[in-house]
Amino acid sequence: MEYVQLGTTGLQVSRLCLGCMGFGDPDRWIHGWVLREADSRPVIQRAVELGINFFDTANVYSLGASEEILGRALRDFAVRDEVVIATKVHGTMRDRPNGGGLSRKAILHEIDQSLKRLGTDYVDLYQIHRWDPLTPIEETMEALHDVVKSGRARYIGASAMWAWQFQRALHVAEQRGWTRFVSMQNHLNLIYREEEREMLPLCRAEGIGVLPYSPLASGRLTRDASDAGTVRSQTDHVARSKYDESVGADADVVAQVARIAQERGVPRAHVALAWLLQKAPVTAPIIGATKVSHLEDAASALSLMLSPEEVAALEAPYRPHRVVGHQ
Repeated sequence: MEYVQLGTTGLQVSRLCLGCMGFGDPDRWIHGWVLREADSRPVIQRAVELGINFFDTANVYSLGASEEILGRALRDFAVRDEVVIATKVHGTMRDRPNGGGLSRKAILHEIDQSLKRLGTDYVDLYQIHRWDPLTPIEETMEALHDVVKSGRARYIGASAMWAWQFQRALHVAEQRGWTRFVSMQNHLNLIYREEEREMLPLCRAEGIGVLPYSPLASGRLTRDASDAGTVRSQTDHVARSKYDESVGADADVVAQVARIAQERGVPRAHVALAWLLQKAPVTAPIIGATKVSHLEDAASALSLMLSPEEVAALEAPYRPHRVVGHQ
């Protein structure tokens, strides 16, 4: 496993991050495909064995069950100070006033609830899951600053927003002397590259580590367009809303992935991940593995280096997409 700095911080993270949205309780969430605890633990254990030290979850994943499962597994399979735990705040945890969002009240309540579920005194990276248009960014940034200063989080990050919003948050923190975001978790892969227009240049300029989610486009980069896919791909309405209306050029991108994979003698996932890993300022793609084999394939991709000609061939068919994922 390779390890790199997260942005310009001193924090060392594995080149791959295990995304834990797939671990939880289908009875507690809209996604019926998530793995229950007994099936989740072997995947988390294998991640630790492979040298992955970076784990990403969120309070809203299975309404807390993902955090509970991850926390118990890491206590059994890892040493707390040797792993980097990231979680998120924003999603609605209860259908009542102040049950979600990024108000001071919500943030200070939810960090304590996440720590209880994870069974730890602190998280390494506390991220805002989305932008909250109802809360002044000054209120959010000050609350996050207080979370860090209280020792309940080591760093803060953001996810899925417009570049102007992220720049505004960075400016407010710098202006007030508050803790600054060190990472951006955004939607980026070979068939969704809209983040290259403004967000990636902003992150490069500001020294922000990028943690792309959906690096394989929910499996679409690993199979032919005619393939029916997995149970998740057929039932995950969130993922389908991101890709089902995509432009026809996606099939041409997938065809280039398939061609290069065949020529190199590697799985298609290796090619798609290698492209992402070579794109600055990507730190660690978030691998939403629900099988041990998914993790092992992803780890093998670290050794693949694409030539400039291969990168150009992969990128050439791309056509603009509607922006998704910010809501």
